[in-house]
Amino acid sequence: MKQSNRRTMLVTGANRGIGFEVSRQLGRAGARIILTGRVPQAVRRAVAALRQEGIDVRGELMDVSSPRSIHACARRLERSREAVDVLINNAGIYPEGTILSMPAEALYDALSVNFFGPFHAARAFLPGMIQRNYGRIVNVSSGYGSFAEGLEGPPAYSLSKAALNALTLRLASEVQGDVKVNAACPGWVRTRMGGPEATRGVEEGAVTIVWLATLPKTGPNGGFFRDRKRIEW
Repeated sequence: MKQSNRRTMLVTGANRGIGFEVSRQLGRAGARIILTGRVPQAVRRAVAALRQEGIDVRGELMDVSSPRSIHACARRLERSREAVDVLINNAGIYPEGTILSMPAEALYDALSVNFFGPFHAARAFLPGMIQRNYGRIVNVSSGYGSFAEGLEGPPAYSLSKAALNALTLRLASEVQGDVKVNAACPGWVRTRMGGPEATRGVEEGAVTIVWLATLPKTGPNGGFFRDRKRIEW
């Protein structure tokens, strides 16, 4: 984990669940963490909890469904001269229903958070990574977004994650040098989204994300991984 030392890593949707655990693991490894969320009180609580563990963390408000909020956060960080080395697009929503029964708004909402959030965040932070010739983007996806695995799960969620996977591939094709863009499937994790019956704890769910966030220069680019092993798109 030496690769993460003193890197600045921004995690979206990090006030709970997988995002919080990813922030904790990366912070324990020595990274500076920018913990983002859309509810001020929740962000403050999460930051306070990590600081009690001695982690170097600051909180920032970011609603990933709002391009204006994403770019406002980027401008605040630029003014404070905080360069983001690693972007972890973790925030996500999980609307349920079938293609024919769900409100059309459910798909719009899922795309807004699960696809357009990472899209706008990449546009905000990737240019700086390219300029500095160092950066990692980790898009937290799902096997439900994999064509190879049948695009299972609620359609609004699976379609938005399939779009995120496509975004991962296209972004990866536009970077070079020591800049890498990959997607991670954390598996079925016991969070508010995954529910109490899920088979994995947040510690296990965070493993592949943390690994991709701290890849060495020789690490992969443009891949989709579960348990640190490549899976099919």
